[in-house]
Amino acid sequence: MASKVNRRAALGLGLGAAAGTALATSGTAAAQQPRLRQSDVTTASAACDVIAEVYRRQTARAGGTWSSLVSVVDATGASVPSVQESADSVVEAYSVNKIAVAVAVLDKVDRGLIRLDQQVEVSADIVVADVDGVFHLDRAYPSHVTVGHALALLLTVSDNTAVRLCGLVCPAAELNEILVTKGYPRTQVVPVANPNRFFLGTTTPRETHDMLAALTAGTLLSAESTDFLLNCLRAPVAFTDGIRREMSSDERLRVATKAGWFNDGRNEAGVIFDLDGAPVAAFALFSRGVRDADDFGATHPAVRARAVMGRAFLDSVTALHSPLARRRTPDYQPRNGG
Repeated sequence: MASKVNRRAALGLGLGAAAGTALATSGTAAAQQPRLRQSDVTTASAACDVIAEVYRRQTARAGGTWSSLVSVVDATGASVPSVQESADSVVEAYSVNKIAVAVAVLDKVDRGLIRLDQQVEVSADIVVADVDGVFHLDRAYPSHVTVGHALALLLTVSDNTAVRLCGLVCPAAELNEILVTKGYPRTQVVPVANPNRFFLGTTTPRETHDMLAALTAGTLLSAESTDFLLNCLRAPVAFTDGIRREMSSDERLRVATKAGWFNDGRNEAGVIFDLDGAPVAAFALFSRGVRDADDFGATHPAVRARAVMGRAFLDSVTALHSPLARRRTPDYQPRNGG
């Protein structure tokens, strides 16, 4: 369950109005919410209270079943849980597990078994005929791309053909073994008859949360691979319908995130960085059974709920300063060709 919230403190922050307003039927919900005063939240404990209350209200409004873990880094560098709801339940990860796939592939890069500039073949047979991603749009096969290119499309636009390309260099059985060795036995893909293909499988909110924490701490992968993965997850082209929807371009670059959607599941997990570039909060949000299962856009109730949460999460930690290692925040520099 979500951690107990000091309701008087939450209302004193103006949170009652912000979190309690009904989700809009047109436009975006978060855009119509009163903004939290960042100066009112100066400790990790206060941020946890705000996050827990917003989470409680928005998940209740969206309905369905949620399994989540959200934490805030305090002044000592400790991860303080704000939300723990069925955090150890095994859930369908959907595309959130593309983070785990990338971790396994990059682990092999770190060990010198494969290279980011190594080429893989994009054959007509390997292309997934869906409407997500990029490879299916090419209509010109075979072609060749690098492992790095496949990973970038896997983590940003959530390309499903990229999953199969990753399987060419890291088969399902090996991928699962790598994840177990790294301490994530319940974050596993599902092998199929072809050893180089797999379904994206399962995880728990805690394992996904802890994987992200280890990633930002630099203990999961090499410095180069860590930088590669986080830059992909923070990219402006990565998912923006949920947690990052109601944020400026600069604010979006403070959030590394990966979403997943299939059937009635709507998931998202990531890390929020403070103004100095240090990780200050982590979230792993998995929902299922929410109405409007055929809506995979920003108007789905669970995705709307995450948009409200994202704005509140960011505002609640913006005044905090994490003592953890800082990472450079990319600059958003749009171009006009040339």
